Amino acid sequence: MDSWFSKSIVDDKTTMLTEPFVHDFVRANIWHLRGRDADLLVDTGMGICPLAPEIETETGKPLLVVATHIHLDHVGSLHEFPLRAGPRQSAAQFETMDEAVTYAYMFHNLDDAVSKLPAGGWKATDYTIPPAPLTRILDEGDIVDLGDRQFQVLHLPGHSPDSIALFDEADGLFFSGDAIYDSWLIDDLPDSDKSAYYTTMQRLLNLPIRIGHGGHGPSFDGNRMRELASAYLRRNGRI
Repeated sequence: MDSWFSKSIVDDKTTMLTEPFVHDFVRANIWHLRGRDADLLVDTGMGICPLAPEIETETGKPLLVVATHIHLDHVGSLHEFPLRAGPRQSAAQFETMDEAVTYAYMFHNLDDAVSKLPAGGWKATDYTIPPAPLTRILDEGDIVDLGDRQFQVLHLPGHSPDSIALFDEADGLFFSGDAIYDSWLIDDLPDSDKSAYYTTMQRLLNLPIRIGHGGHGPSFDGNRMRELASAYLRRNGRI
C-alpha cells in the first residue's frame, strides 16, 4: 500500500509527518527538526505502522525523541527509538504503557478508526502500545540541546497532567504538543484539569513565540496563539 504517513516540508530543517488514514480524533502531528549536533523528533503518532524508517537522519547523528505527553496518538512508535525523553509526571508509566493511561482502549471501539487497513487482518481491537521506558526524564526548565539551538522544557498541564512543550527562546520556535494547538482544545478527558489549563493559558498569553507547531492542526504565530488562549479563557469565564 501507499505509505501510511504523509510528509510535509515546513522549511529547510523541519518536516511534519502525520497519519492520514487514522481517525481525525487521534491524527496527530509528528515533527522532525534537524539540528547541527542532533536531530529532534517531537511525538511519534499511533504506532500502527513503523515510523523509524520514515525519519531520515545523517549516519551517526543522534536522534532525540521527545514525547510531549503519554496519550496514545503521541507515543505509539516511541519504542522504535533508542533515545526517548518525556515528562517526569508520567515517566514511570512509559515502562508499561498501560492502556488506562494512554487511552489506547478508546481506539479499540472507535467508529471508523482507520479509513484504510494498514495490513490484511488488522483490527483496531488488537491495538496495543509497546512499553518504551524513558532514557531521559524532563522537568520544567530543562534544556534540550541540538548544538545550534536549545529548547527549554515548559510544563503546561491541563489537557493532561504531564503535558510539556519545547521553546527555543532565541528563535521563537515552539513545539506545543497538546498544550495548545489551532483546533478545538480537549479538556474533558479523565486526566484533564481545567483549573490547571487556565493557568497554562495565562502563561501562554505572555510567551513570545515566532511560530508554534502543535500536536494537531495547522501551525500558528504568536498572535494566533494569543487568540486561541484568550478564546479558551473567555469560553470558561476566566477573562
